[in-house]
Amino acid sequence: MNTYHCDKYEAFSAGVRPGQVDPRAIDVMAEIGIDISKARSKSIEEMLDHYFDTVVTVCDDAREECPLYPGGSELVHKGFEDPASFDGTPEEIMDKFREVRDQIREWIDHRFGKRQEGNGQTL
Repeated sequence: MNTYHCDKYEAFSAGVRPGQVDPRAIDVMAEIGIDISKARSKSIEEMLDHYFDTVVTVCDDAREECPLYPGGSELVHKGFEDPASFDGTPEEIMDKFREVRDQIREWIDHRFGKRQEGNGQTL
């Protein structure tokens, strides 16, 4: 979102069970020129003092555990499969990470508007 839509949106990330960013996610994002190597997984508690126009949940666990966020006017849910839970060979798992990455990018474009190539910056 911040790479392709920074002219319209500023995205923040938090989760109900924060942990390390999966190195495979870092690798597949780097494949499309997005550097998330400095990203950190934040807890939702860190965001409770912020107001957001839109709060998006992307996994069913988050939707179940956090059915509403007190600092947002619109709650949007779009579930995606967790590629880290996929069983297979290392290459099959990387392919699943790529598949989910591409699904998320496609959904963002559909929900929030087509991305402007070259307008974004990696945050």
